[in-house]
Amino acid sequence: MIIRDKPGLLQLLFAVRGSVLPRILPRITGVTLFAAMLVVVDRNYIVLPHTNAAPFAVFGIALSLFLGFRNNAAHDRWWEGRRLWGQLIADLRTLARELRVFLPKPEDRHNILRLAIGFAHAHRLNLRQLPARAAPAQWLPAEDTATPHPPCTMLDHITDVIADAAPDGFARRALTERLGSLARAQAGCERLATTPLPYVYSLLIFRTTYLYCFLIPFGLIETAGWLTPLFVAIMAYIFFGLAEVTEELAHPFGETVNGLPLDAMCRTIEISLAPHLGTPVPKPMQADRFYLS
Repeated sequence: MIIRDKPGLLQLLFAVRGSVLPRILPRITGVTLFAAMLVVVDRNYIVLPHTNAAPFAVFGIALSLFLGFRNNAAHDRWWEGRRLWGQLIADLRTLARELRVFLPKPEDRHNILRLAIGFAHAHRLNLRQLPARAAPAQWLPAEDTATPHPPCTMLDHITDVIADAAPDGFARRALTERLGSLARAQAGCERLATTPLPYVYSLLIFRTTYLYCFLIPFGLIETAGWLTPLFVAIMAYIFFGLAEVTEELAHPFGETVNGLPLDAMCRTIEISLAPHLGTPVPKPMQADRFYLS
């Protein structure tokens, strides 16, 4: 995720970090060169068909509506992912306090909290489709990284400790309800990670965007002349940029610059639980060139 203050004029014009421009620049260059070639051919060799710009205005409005609908759907996925991780952080903080109420032995509480931090790291790596062995070894033991689903393994271990350590049925019920809330947040994140936006939306958007950018020069040659490539480049930047932003937001747990900062949120969990474990409080993660992973 990009973390920075409101950009000034120069930053608006030249900022690249966090922008989709590097990924769409080849496409913008391609349609701009195509528009320039059409202008050269029209002015020097063969008079090409000159169409009215009005149909392209209607075409552009329709394309904008498609992009807006898809962008809203993608942003909803991104925001839901952030809400689910916020719920997960809140549940783990509450779990630490409930353990102090229900479990008399400090070693049992510490064991559960270490497992809870391991769960958060395993969940982060699972969402990003990274190997579980990449988790910090102090939180996720090697034997647990080899299981079919490490996040669920950690929750199972917590359940076993609660079953043995809870002094009565009320304590077991309260703590297992908290685990149920963690499991629901986990399942919600996995639903987002494994269920992309329908492919037909992507196909329609990108196909229509290319069609628009390749046809619009015919509506601009007569009135814009040699400025046609410039106008085409601007429209390509708008439409290709919106489409690419949508692709990033539709995958909220990815390692893109606009993805959710799962590493930083796991560090937040470590900071929150450190006082309950009696361990040194780690420092919050800082953005590297405005990027917080």
